[in-house]
Amino acid sequence: MIDWHSHVLPGMDDGSRSVAESLSLLRAQASQGVRTVIATPHFLANNEPAASFLERRERAMEALKTALPEGSPEIRLGAEVKYYPGISRLPDLKALRAEGSKVLLLEMPMSAWSEYTVREVIELAGDGSIRLVLAHVERYFSFQKAAARDRIREAGILTQVNASFFASFASRRKATSLLREGKIQLIGSDCHNMTSRPPRMGKACEIIRKKFGDGFVSQMNEYGYSLLGGPGYKE
Repeated sequence: MIDWHSHVLPGMDDGSRSVAESLSLLRAQASQGVRTVIATPHFLANNEPAASFLERRERAMEALKTALPEGSPEIRLGAEVKYYPGISRLPDLKALRAEGSKVLLLEMPMSAWSEYTVREVIELAGDGSIRLVLAHVERYFSFQKAAARDRIREAGILTQVNASFFASFASRRKATSLLREGKIQLIGSDCHNMTSRPPRMGKACEIIRKKFGDGFVSQMNEYGYSLLGGPGYKE
């Protein structure tokens, strides 16, 4: 299982505060069946140049790597990139993709999107060097007009939801319905810590397996790994 959205790198953002906390998160993920974790610390272009962010991310990864025990999930470096008007012109945008892939995790505004925003995101998705994934869409897709949501899907833009969307009884039915309709492709823990925002990938997978069967879960995993440089991947 792949965790597509996590804040496990120590000291990068409002996620893990230390190597010890990162190791706790990774142990929990491993126990839940997660084999690959995409580390996606927040990137805000108005706060920090991409080059500085990438340097900090590398240092955080090196600090964590020296403490990783055998059997830990594979960690791929990425970013949760916050959208802003004009993001398609950011020179270093491709450097923020998930390691070894074209996948770029984009956090969209938590409000109704303007025509400019929808158009820019669709144009960005048309760049053959980027496979765009919208982060935790359950938080903001309901704010968007149906026509905008349809255009996003028709452009081949993928959607990621948090494991808590399935794990929570209040939203479980909606989550499984969207998954059945093919409107969700990827799942992430969006874990930040072991208290208020722990990994819940195991619970989400359990619910999906019970609802759709082992074959469905296997297909999701195969598709995920194909996005991460599996068969058919070309730079």
